[in-house]
Amino acid sequence: MSRVRADEEEYWHSSKFRAFTFDDEDDELSQLKESKQAVNSLRDIVDDDDDDLERVSWSGEPVGSISWSIKETASSSTSSLEGRDSILQKGSSSYAAFPKQVSSYSLSSLFKGRNKLPSFQSLSDALSDTGVKNYAPDLRRPKAEYKDYINDWSPKDTVRRMQRGKVCSLERFRSLQDKLVLLDEAVAGHDGNVITAVLIFLKRTLRREILFRELEVRQVALCHLIHFLKEMGEQKLLLDLLRFLDRTEEVALSQYREHLNIQDVEKRREFLKGCIGLPFSAEDTSHIQDHYTLLERQIIIETNDRHLETSGESEMFRKYPRKASILNMPLVTTLFYSCFYHYTEAEGTFSSPINLKKTFKIPDKQYVLTALAARAKLRAWNDVDALFTTKNWLGYTKKKAPIGFHRVVEILQRNNAPVQVLQEYVRLVEDVETRLSLATKYKCHDVVIETYKDLKDRIQLTAYKCKVERGSAEEEKINSILNN
Repeated sequence: MSRVRADEEEYWHSSKFRAFTFDDEDDELSQLKESKQAVNSLRDIVDDDDDDLERVSWSGEPVGSISWSIKETASSSTSSLEGRDSILQKGSSSYAAFPKQVSSYSLSSLFKGRNKLPSFQSLSDALSDTGVKNYAPDLRRPKAEYKDYINDWSPKDTVRRMQRGKVCSLERFRSLQDKLVLLDEAVAGHDGNVITAVLIFLKRTLRREILFRELEVRQVALCHLIHFLKEMGEQKLLLDLLRFLDRTEEVALSQYREHLNIQDVEKRREFLKGCIGLPFSAEDTSHIQDHYTLLERQIIIETNDRHLETSGESEMFRKYPRKASILNMPLVTTLFYSCFYHYTEAEGTFSSPINLKKTFKIPDKQYVLTALAARAKLRAWNDVDALFTTKNWLGYTKKKAPIGFHRVVEILQRNNAPVQVLQEYVRLVEDVETRLSLATKYKCHDVVIETYKDLKDRIQLTAYKCKVERGSAEEEKINSILNN
């Protein structure tokens, strides 16, 4: 029985579990000692070489390196452990005297730039370490920038930011009052881009009737919107706006402008015919009527000329093939075409230049300029001469030009007219200085000699003798005048 009791006591004393006693070592201190041993075991595998830091500790290792931080941690743990052991040995019950462990790991050390492994510093070392570049961002922002995130801009501030080119969300302006205040601030800023941007926002978020009503009393914004709709081609909305404003003439002009988008000639002609009844002004109604008549005349001319050109019946089209169609051309171009290909036709035909002149009431100056350019290009000098020849009531003929003969000379010279033709029209220039200038410029020697003879200017005539060719008829003529 005593043996059994002895075995039981041995069993209990040999167990790995021990009963609690005040003399046992504190579990927390044992864990600190184990941590110390684990930290010390890391020294062999840590690279202590850190070239980024210039400051070194008393132990010769760079401050801020991993090994230095580990040693600092170990030493602080050791000092804390020793201090705590001494306090426990003295039996002090005051927790205020217990030394507080200071961690060598700080937040600022995480923002230090490293080329190798990241290292840790204490706060005091980080502040005193001037050799290390600090990449920490400035966490403090201006108070005004926080409004970007909470979207709390006033209409005036929003307009100012838009003027500076910054992105602003206009969706926060939901009430009609806020939207109108935003529009008024944009108009007050005198920035067309901002006004247009706000108008696009209002056009998208407001009903048409409300938008039109509010813009009616804001003429600057209204003009911007009308111009924007014209540029973007939003014809339906533009017409609705003009009808709301009771601008009937502008509505008619906007509808008339739609003919530019019609490519088919017959459809365009029918569209123009329908535009004649729109509420235009008296002058605009006349222009619309002329446009329709001109297009109708061009269709007839184009049909006939295409047939003559393809069949080869006309020598004019064989010698001078057409370069383009006459359809949708301006009136002056149509007149030039008619003077070029149909100059001799009777007045009763649609392609006759005289018929065009009378139908569309072309002024004499415009008609003469166009006909002169067309016939001079064909080098039809007889037609040019007949264009300026008139008869008086006594039957006498004389030349008369409603555009001035100096312009006639310029057009003829531009079309490489011969000197004989140029001299004939240079003589008809009334102003003496202009006549001498043109005659000298285009080498019309006979005109220069005759003008100096009429002026009895012997000095100028003698000087001009040096400009003509020796032994020429002009030199003999100058000598004959000077001798007599």
